[in-house]
Amino acid sequence: MHRRQFLTWTGAFIALAALPIKAWSAVWNTPAFQSSKLDEAMHLLGVAKPMPSDKIVMTAPDKAENGAVVQVQVRSHLANTQSIAILVEKNPTALIAQFDFVSGVVPDVITRIKMAETSDVTAVIQADGQYFFSKKLVEVMENGCG
Repeated sequence: MHRRQFLTWTGAFIALAALPIKAWSAVWNTPAFQSSKLDEAMHLLGVAKPMPSDKIVMTAPDKAENGAVVQVQVRSHLANTQSIAILVEKNPTALIAQFDFVSGVVPDVITRIKMAETSDVTAVIQADGQYFFSKKLVEVMENGCG
C-alpha cells in the first residue's frame, strides 16, 4: 500500500512540476502596463471613479535627486484591501506596479520606481470592490527613464 501512495504522490508532483511557469504566475494585465496615459491605465485596471482617502498612507520623497531610484511606500488602512496600484502620470508607462492581496495580509508595500520627470505619484487601492486613491507630487532633479 505504501508503494502505491508513493507512486501516486510522485506522479502528482511530476504533473504539477511539468506545468509551465506561466500557470503558476499571477495574471499580467499587459495593456494596462503598456499604457502611457494615466486615465487609460486606470480604465484598463477597471478603476471607474476612485475616491480620495485619508486611510492611505503614501511615503515618497518631496525631491528625488535621481529619478532612476525613487522609494515609494504605500500602506492601506482600508478594510478588505484587495490591491494596490502605483501610477506615475508623466512616465513613458503610467502604471508602475500592482500588488494583489489575500485576506488577512497587511496591505503595505515598499518599492523603488523610476520617474522620467517631476510628477504626481498616485496610489490606487481596491477595497471591498471600491476604488480609493492618494497622490503625492515628487520633484525629480535628474531624469531616471532616459
